[in-house]
Amino acid sequence: MPTTFFRICPLLILMTFHSGGYAASAHEREQLSLVQQQLDTIERLAAQAKVARTSEPNERYRFDYPRLSQDIQRIRQGMQNYLSPSRAQPHDPGELVGDYRLDTPPPEPSP
Repeated sequence: MPTTFFRICPLLILMTFHSGGYAASAHEREQLSLVQQQLDTIERLAAQAKVARTSEPNERYRFDYPRLSQDIQRIRQGMQNYLSPSRAQPHDPGELVGDYRLDTPPPEPSP
């Protein structure tokens, strides 16, 4: 299940930022609605992966779930700004971080 998540996430990000201009057509609005539903699915899969993860005592890295959640929210906000712009030209909300690997701090020695 997490493998599917990691395949879908970059695709959705590319789809979200590929389109330019205002979403004038009903077809485009429908497609963006589907992207939003897929973002819901990604969030649900990420939550399940976070709950199911197992911490290995010697693992050096772990997945940064909070950062992924922030990026998904940024995508949602960008889509919402595109679909309902507050001004004539959409603005760039900034870049996604995209790096979801955290260094795991070394375990503290037992006293």
